[in-house]
Amino acid sequence: MLTTNQKGAVAEQAVVLEATRRGIGVWTPVSGHEPYDLILDIGGTLLRVQCKWAVQRGDVIAVTCRRNRRGPNGFIRKTYGADEIDVIAAYCEGTGQVYLLPTEMSVDRTGVQLRLAPTRNNQVVGINWARDFELGATLGRLLGPIAQLGERVHGMHEAAGSSPAGSTLGGA
Repeated sequence: MLTTNQKGAVAEQAVVLEATRRGIGVWTPVSGHEPYDLILDIGGTLLRVQCKWAVQRGDVIAVTCRRNRRGPNGFIRKTYGADEIDVIAAYCEGTGQVYLLPTEMSVDRTGVQLRLAPTRNNQVVGINWARDFELGATLGRLLGPIAQLGERVHGMHEAAGSSPAGSTLGGA
């Protein structure tokens, strides 16, 4: 069984591997004393990323969005602030996927649940579908419809979309 430190190291390496596979620039802090584990260059935007180990429990992936450390009186639990991180990247060993949670799901939150399958009571409102937060799906939203470069890196970047940007058939 892996320790929490080992799980964190595995999660961080899984994020680095998946980001690198998609042509995303990855940087690590030199000192190791920052609240974030990595910096990702996504479409020219630098994101401070905290990496987490996510746990699959049935049809749900649970991502803890806070940090824990030992203090003189026991565990100290604290959420991440907007001045510390931009996103959380979570690796789930059960699915083998990396999930990228946007700021609104990462900052000042204790946890997030991502669903793999429909609920038993057929609830559809307010569901965070895991597939929508897989790294590739999140990249599509971050990069926009024109330059989804991370989706097809094979030696030469390609861009897709309308030309000029925002044009449609039938114009005004």
